[in-house]
Amino acid sequence: MFYRENGQFKTSYRADQQIFPIAQDRIAIFLILAVAFVAVPMLASDYLFRAILIPFVIMSLAALGVNILVGYCGQISLGSGAFMAVGAYGAYNFFVRIPGMPLIPALILGGLCATLFGILFGLPSLRVKGLYLAVATLAAQFFSDWMFLRIKWFTLDSPSGSVSVNNLQVFGLPIESAVSKYLLCLGVLVVIAVLAKNLVRGAIGREWMAIRDMDVAAAVIGIRPMYAKLSAFAVSSFIIGVAGALWAFVYLGAWEPAAFSVDQSFRLLFMVIIGGLGSIMGGFFGAAFIVILPIALNQFLPVFLGLFGIEISTAGIAHAELMIFGGLIVWFLIVEPHGLAKLWSTGKQKLRLWPFPH
Repeated sequence: MFYRENGQFKTSYRADQQIFPIAQDRIAIFLILAVAFVAVPMLASDYLFRAILIPFVIMSLAALGVNILVGYCGQISLGSGAFMAVGAYGAYNFFVRIPGMPLIPALILGGLCATLFGILFGLPSLRVKGLYLAVATLAAQFFSDWMFLRIKWFTLDSPSGSVSVNNLQVFGLPIESAVSKYLLCLGVLVVIAVLAKNLVRGAIGREWMAIRDMDVAAAVIGIRPMYAKLSAFAVSSFIIGVAGALWAFVYLGAWEPAAFSVDQSFRLLFMVIIGGLGSIMGGFFGAAFIVILPIALNQFLPVFLGLFGIEISTAGIAHAELMIFGGLIVWFLIVEPHGLAKLWSTGKQKLRLWPFPH
């Protein structure tokens, strides 16, 4: 009744191929964007921006990049943290070494650096797959850690590898307050998400999914595995690199190679597993789950245990977070391997038939 396309007639092929062909979807997306761009900056506190909203937006962007490679193309990667690091340090060198370099071109150039790095470490995907490919991409993580810690040129001869940026501006507007940082990250996320959605719906997206489902059959029908796999690595690495640059420039401000450790790679992989492989929406669900859950546990776990007269230390809360987090990942893998996006899709299908039985 509320979510049904009865009476919505398409009169052209273009209308039938819209990203959101149902009017209810378009209205919902418009309202979500209006809330995100207008209501949230007016109502949210500074703590909410810095602790939840900005990390959520940037991690959603990074999870989107990981999902293109892992979810759509089926190439397992454990080097996402390395791609973020290359994007961050690449953007930093362009931003600092070139006088007057604007922020947006620096972010794009950092993403292009991550693209080249991703293609380089994506070459093993032409010969190996599965666990062997995961190990090959894990090598990128260790290589980037060594490179940015030992090669001082990347950090302008900083002995610890720690660097920092300040005086960020976009079109002459300073990016200093939490609201301006949030709006910058949100704008980049919306643009890249729309481009990625169109990309996966097109010919190249169908090639990625064919390689994911059965690469031998895809090669037989004329799809070039080398082009499909390396293009997936390139697009994914670019998006992850831009996210890494935003994470460093906007969220951290000052960072070192340890900020993009292997833990970051696993965290991004967990995001797409929990959110849903092969789904643009899954990246948002997974990022929300990973970012909000630790903060929620930190706030409510002491209160909940206090009802039973149990006191828990800060270290105990940290250990409980890890145990609950690991348990939920296992639960998702067993109960709903397709992630939260599948639950969302199932709910939409039920709404289309409600109130009739099915």
